[in-house]
Amino acid sequence: MAVCIFFLYAIILLPGIAANVRHVKSFLNHTAYLSCYFPNSQKSDIRNIIVFWQKHTGEVVHEVYLGQEIHDHLDPKYINRTKMDMDKWTLQLLNVGIVDEGQYKCIIMHVDKGPKKLIHESECVLNITANYSQPVVAQLHAGKPKPNENLNLSCSSSGGYPEPKQMIWLISRENVTDRLERQMDVLQDAVTKLYNVTTKLNIPVPTNTLTNISCLLHLGEQQGSLVSVPLVIEIQAEEMELVKVNFFGPLIAVIVLITILLGFLILKNRNISSTSHSVGLTV
Repeated sequence: MAVCIFFLYAIILLPGIAANVRHVKSFLNHTAYLSCYFPNSQKSDIRNIIVFWQKHTGEVVHEVYLGQEIHDHLDPKYINRTKMDMDKWTLQLLNVGIVDEGQYKCIIMHVDKGPKKLIHESECVLNITANYSQPVVAQLHAGKPKPNENLNLSCSSSGGYPEPKQMIWLISRENVTDRLERQMDVLQDAVTKLYNVTTKLNIPVPTNTLTNISCLLHLGEQQGSLVSVPLVIEIQAEEMELVKVNFFGPLIAVIVLITILLGFLILKNRNISSTSHSVGLTV
């Protein structure tokens, strides 16, 4: 009960001694290190110290009462997941998940012969990061790309956090690279809270030049970017000529056949006219 009273007392006084909010990053399923940033310039004995760690949602994360860690008031999700390094005044939060993101508050009170005194308070924001898989470019149609057709491609990456900024297509020909941005479809897993992202591209099949098509996933200024292995498209001039032959060959054959038929019909009509004229002369 005394601990709770001291805790409420500390909360009332917090606004008067608020400190700068610091940002802490940790990878998913790793250990996060949250510091109180307490200099302990008075060299206070930890046996005269009360330390509270609280999340912004009101959950009690960790308690150290007069040098002893206690668990009476901890939120169940933090039981057996926290350790306090009293030499460094740092809390270790084990096996962090996306749900652990948020703002945390460290409250330190000194217990002496007189009234309990709030001597330090600090806040930090925990940000969780999960690595995305390398983007993969895939063809959405079967068979080898052919001239005069369209390339239908997708680029996907999965299992990452937080939500990425954008996905960009990079199309490189000779010394020129075009950047094309298409809609990025984002799906967040309801359980893990991790993101899967996909974007699609539909363009004419590049011809007569070596073309590399890749996809760049931009995660943010501090996280950088990921790029896919390029898809190489190379349609040679001979293939183009073959396409022309395959197209014009049947067309020429049809034209020749029509010409022969027309010639035959004309010749037949002439023969009929000649026969009629001969019959008339005979009569």
